[in-house]
Amino acid sequence: MLLEHIDDADDPRLSDYRDLTDTQLRRRREPAEGLYIAESEKVIARALAAGHRPRSIMTQRRWLDGVAQLVGDVPVPIYLVPDAVAEGVTGYAVHRGALAAMQRPSDVRVPDLLDAIDARVSADSMPRRIRIAVLEDVMDHTNVGGVFRNAAALGVDAVLVTPRCADPLYRRAVRVSMGTVFQLPWTRIDAWPEALGLLGTAGFVTAGLTLVPGAITLDDLVAEDHRRLALVFGNEGEGMRAQTEQRVDRRVMIPMRNGVDSLNIAASAAVTFYATR
Repeated sequence: MLLEHIDDADDPRLSDYRDLTDTQLRRRREPAEGLYIAESEKVIARALAAGHRPRSIMTQRRWLDGVAQLVGDVPVPIYLVPDAVAEGVTGYAVHRGALAAMQRPSDVRVPDLLDAIDARVSADSMPRRIRIAVLEDVMDHTNVGGVFRNAAALGVDAVLVTPRCADPLYRRAVRVSMGTVFQLPWTRIDAWPEALGLLGTAGFVTAGLTLVPGAITLDDLVAEDHRRLALVFGNEGEGMRAQTEQRVDRRVMIPMRNGVDSLNIAASAAVTFYATR
């Protein structure tokens, strides 16, 4: 175990963990520097299981034994810090066991991701439907993490995120997803919404969740029984872009009662994933 004791919050070895509460700074810094932060032993374990490489781990004395078991023989520096140093570096009281600075994996091209899904499904003993989720401009990291967790739990094959969507590897998104962002294939889809044509060429029926008049119900969509389905979810406040609504093959609504017109995006995604399973 490469254990290093650090008692100074200004130590340059802790730079990856500095100012974690500054969302705007971290949004710019982490992709540019090729890193992301995994928080808690469970999330770190899932990142390691997915083959992601840690740059370092920062922890406190009471969690050191668990971290040591977690990394095993992986040659990664473990920075052991007092509680005050952990809080001084990150900007909040660290109480989830450990933080790991992980090497961000390279982006996957959308056609390569779709080919990998086809190969995996072809290897299954029984043919089945393929479903992917598309997050258009979903800005809240908590919502992104919630959708990923729902998608993993309910058998969605992959997630695509548009260029303006929040980062699925941002600390809060990873934490809310319980590390399922490492288990579920995902990538960014460029030139949106023009890239809807790429999904159509790959044989997907695109269905956008919306409140526009004339939308079919989710039950109607399920009854159509599409073998390849791409489910599109728009921005939390504004919904799908108008250009996207014009391009999707189906506009779909979840029927509601008691004057409620919409659900939180994570809730609507869970309902939709379950109905189309």
